Amino acid sequence: MPAATSDHRSGLTWWKVLVTSAVGAVVVNLIVLAVAKLAGASLIVVDGSEEHPITVGGVIGASVVPLVVGTGAALLMGLWKPVFLRIAQYVGGGLAVLSVAGPLSSGADGGTVAALSLMHITLGVAVVTALKLHRRTMPRT
Repeated sequence: MPAATSDHRSGLTWWKVLVTSAVGAVVVNLIVLAVAKLAGASLIVVDGSEEHPITVGGVIGASVVPLVVGTGAALLMGLWKPVFLRIAQYVGGGLAVLSVAGPLSSGADGGTVAALSLMHITLGVAVVTALKLHRRTMPRT
């Protein structure tokens, strides 16, 4: 006897995906920050004559805000046209890779550049994964 099929697959709702991905990105980026600090990275970016230290609060803000805004916008557009979720995966991942240019051109020490680059890539992975999880839980049409 065949099992009954459901139009909706169980899993994470849009807001759970958003919260989970934001928390995951923050945790991973704080671990990267801690490892960089233990490894002796200066964790200071010089812009002109100004020094900008990389702090826990800065890492949390820089992890949560772009992820929630970008992924949240994609999830809202996905309610209208689900194809936006797939497009946003490519755009979010691509923007994360492109944003690595910032740390690479910062003139900071190698440990700081490596840590910041990894943090940017972490956000891209979080966006792509979050949208993929949400796509898998959407009803089939």
